[in-house]
Amino acid sequence: MSIRVRMTVLAVTGLLVAGCTSGGNEGATTAAPSATTAPPATTDAKPSEPAAVPPLPAALTGQRPDWKRCEAPESGQRPGPEWRCATVKVPLDHAKPEGATTPVALIRKEATDKGGRIGSLLFNFGGPGASGVDILPQAATEYAKLGERYDLVGFDPRGVGGSAGVVCRDDAEQAAAEASVDLTPDTAAEEAAYLKDNTAFGAGCARRSATVLPHTTTTATARDLDLVRQVLGDDKLHYFGMSYGTQLGGTYAHLFPSRVGRLVLDAVVDPTADTAGHARHQTIGFQRALDNYLKSTGEDPKAGTRRIARLLKKLDREPLAVGDRRLTEGLALTGIAVTLYGQSNWPLLTQALAEAERGRGGALLELADYYNDRDAKGHYATQSHSQRAISCADSSERPTAAEAKALIPEFRGLSPVFGAFLAWDTAGWCANWPVQGERSTPEASAPGAAPILVVGTTGDPATPYEGAEKMAKELGDGVGILVTNKGEGHGAYGTSPCVTKKVDAYFLKGTVPAYGTTCS
Repeated sequence: MSIRVRMTVLAVTGLLVAGCTSGGNEGATTAAPSATTAPPATTDAKPSEPAAVPPLPAALTGQRPDWKRCEAPESGQRPGPEWRCATVKVPLDHAKPEGATTPVALIRKEATDKGGRIGSLLFNFGGPGASGVDILPQAATEYAKLGERYDLVGFDPRGVGGSAGVVCRDDAEQAAAEASVDLTPDTAAEEAAYLKDNTAFGAGCARRSATVLPHTTTTATARDLDLVRQVLGDDKLHYFGMSYGTQLGGTYAHLFPSRVGRLVLDAVVDPTADTAGHARHQTIGFQRALDNYLKSTGEDPKAGTRRIARLLKKLDREPLAVGDRRLTEGLALTGIAVTLYGQSNWPLLTQALAEAERGRGGALLELADYYNDRDAKGHYATQSHSQRAISCADSSERPTAAEAKALIPEFRGLSPVFGAFLAWDTAGWCANWPVQGERSTPEASAPGAAPILVVGTTGDPATPYEGAEKMAKELGDGVGILVTNKGEGHGAYGTSPCVTKKVDAYFLKGTVPAYGTTCS
């Protein structure tokens, strides 16, 4: 039910939205209310603090990956023979490196220019919860130039996909939740059902993924990254993080500043924002992107926002039937939000809104399905499960329903479309989560680290530009190098030729742009 910080639109422009009859749940993070749902499992297990931990044993640092031909992912084609897959073991708890281990799945395509090879370049595509093993082969054409001199390496962070992926519910529970749970509750009964459902989601995670659930923090994954770096034979970590991947990159730089090689952070999460702060930023960011979209159509942004808000209010009262499913307010919000991740998707929004206003909800429903990883057969992927497990292991904050409701007037003022939804999300996201969170905000200071490129896009809805400014400052003088992309969408590499050129020059030649460089 959350518009989190995932790099979600890799191929939305390929959707055929006309005449579709399917839909999905906002972020796929709510569970069906059930009288038989057990209360959340409680545990005293608290994710390890990022203080000094014991050294890793040679049995882990001396691993040699057994690279083999990759199998096809659950919802995709088998990568070509140039891609090889392997699994390495990392400590389940880095505070106990001699204890139990957990797998980290890797995929690699070796550099084509063997003589000019620089090293390995690891990618994280956001989420949290995105599978680098699945995504990197699909997106690799964008990184072909980098792949000449780097081994391109994707990985599933702990708790994701092939790395002991968290599972919290089945397809039937997800489908029931999206059909019955109001994501902007207006009555006491709707509020109780909303909170009960979110509690049930956490309980499902605890039942199905009890072993890994307390250990899915970004801090633990950053430590995994350093072990992977060693196993791959690299002295420094070269890394490209997008969206949530920028938080992971900042955390790595904070923990291991002397091991930072060439790092790029694109579509940057604000490391200084708490739960309410992130929600406030996204309320502003998505409304800003919506305003820019409306301007591009020639419609006054205020009038257009009122029009869309009226549609959502109508759907809240009376969802649109689409086959044997319904377009609810929450699903419509998802469909609208997903198109704002990239300017090339805006025509889809025009079409989908026009159809919904004429009583046909299929287009918005299909867009929501895309975001929610729901296929035509009604099967949901589990990225949203991992997303929530990582987020709630990271954050120690657990806002109450009263605190969420107190935000609604302010948030509605910032965005009549997204405000109430994002205010409620602060309480629903980690409601009664069965594992304690690590801290209120992550650490990103990295004194002494090599320069890190921090790329922010002025029209980014999910990670607004201001977050890049904050990250560059937090990394420290001479470390965080701010690059501003004047444009739309979530992420600049591959869409802005100027940004792409500067990032390529940095990765391939070590050329560091001046702080404050602007691309337009």
